[in-house]
Amino acid sequence: MPLVPSYWFSADRHADRRPFLMGRNRIIAAIRNWFAARDFVEVDCAALALSPGNEAHLHAFATELIQPDGSAERRYLHTSPEFAAKKLLAAGESRIFNLGHVWRNRERTPTHSPEFTMLEWYRAREDYGAIIADTLALVQLAARVAGTARFGWRGREADPLAQAEWLTVNDAFKAHAGVDLLATLRRDGTADREALAAMSPVAFGKDDSWSDIFSRILSEKVEPQLGNGRITVLHEYPAVEAALARTTAHDPRVAERFELYACGVELANGFGELTDPEEQRRRFVAEMDVKEQVYGERYPIDEELLAALAMMPPASGVALGLDRLVMLATGATRIDQVQWTPVT
Repeated sequence: MPLVPSYWFSADRHADRRPFLMGRNRIIAAIRNWFAARDFVEVDCAALALSPGNEAHLHAFATELIQPDGSAERRYLHTSPEFAAKKLLAAGESRIFNLGHVWRNRERTPTHSPEFTMLEWYRAREDYGAIIADTLALVQLAARVAGTARFGWRGREADPLAQAEWLTVNDAFKAHAGVDLLATLRRDGTADREALAAMSPVAFGKDDSWSDIFSRILSEKVEPQLGNGRITVLHEYPAVEAALARTTAHDPRVAERFELYACGVELANGFGELTDPEEQRRRFVAEMDVKEQVYGERYPIDEELLAALAMMPPASGVALGLDRLVMLATGATRIDQVQWTPVT
């Protein structure tokens, strides 16, 4: 007798997943109430976009928009609602959040899915310290709703209710990799590849750029040490690793970018937003030059976004991986366990 495949929708597998999914629903409901209590407006950003994002190592799903006359135009499923949300800030919205699906190709691990749920929100005319505080509060909210005082992942644990650890990227590299990152950055913010290569504790290829070596050190030496015991706020990223963030007032080599970690898992990525359209164009072009060199393709620049930046007020924003937060809060071990209909 042939074996019957065990699909995700098999009754027994669904029964195993259902407690995580119900926990997901409770967390989402609490998050919506949290934002409503703080006068945020929920927006619904369209997923189909002219440009899916202009970061070199993000990969989008492409499709065709067929016009009534039969002509075809390239469109992409967005990798983030960021571009659309910034246009709404330019239109006059001041506190907004978007809870919806995003798509990223070439990503599939126990914590990555090609389609996943992103919670993204913005505060106009507020410092990015405010959105860091928001992010920490929402992590604690998820833990309380799930009834847990411990996040766990692959043998690591973190108390989501404990006071967070704050580390600059440079301090994290010094502590966990023995690398003085700032010594490899020039005063104008450009990077010295050879200086970083000379310090690197990890192997790299002769054609690897400063950014490639940085990413290897971060993933192999630094990230596993973050969010252990308590949440880590990793902030002040090198400006060359923060294409959408403004530089800090005290040091042009670093930017107002942060990431939040628990148990070595990245949960959120946020910025003090760059609003200079010419600088943003320059950074997008540089990112797409790298993408073309490495992957043989480039994405168009969203000219409407650049026009919106000229009208947009100072703002801060952050994107949080909702599925990952639910995983840690409910004790799930794979992202598909907390997705109602996983990508197959």
